[in-house]
Amino acid sequence: QVQLVESGGGLVQAGGSLRLSCAASGRTISGSAVGWFRQAPRKERECVAALNWSGSSTYITDSVKGRFTISRDNVKNTVSLQMNNLKPEDTAVYYCVADQSTYYSVRGHWDYWGQGIQVTVSS
Repeated sequence: QVQLVESGGGLVQAGGSLRLSCAASGRTISGSAVGWFRQAPRKERECVAALNWSGSSTYITDSVKGRFTISRDNVKNTVSLQMNNLKPEDTAVYYCVADQSTYYSVRGHWDYWGQGIQVTVSS
């Protein structure tokens, strides 16, 4: 079993930056696909970014391309999401995810979810 704990969220003004971190425990996620989802009020949950196990394949949703970067540290067993030039529409609860598969599925099932962390961008 894997436990995921997010940190780094909060309130930021439009144009600012935040870095979300996700610490995994229970077992290593070095062989797992990882990612970040978000859900805003009255909107469907969406996959923001994902990485395969080696980091050689990356998914970034169109609305955040050029602004968000996902990375992983397989030694520290962590996943990060660097968010730059934030916009009010980025306001959401962000979830760290991991899967037993080595490759991500943007719209598919993910085995492990963090509890979520709030990101609020003021205009």
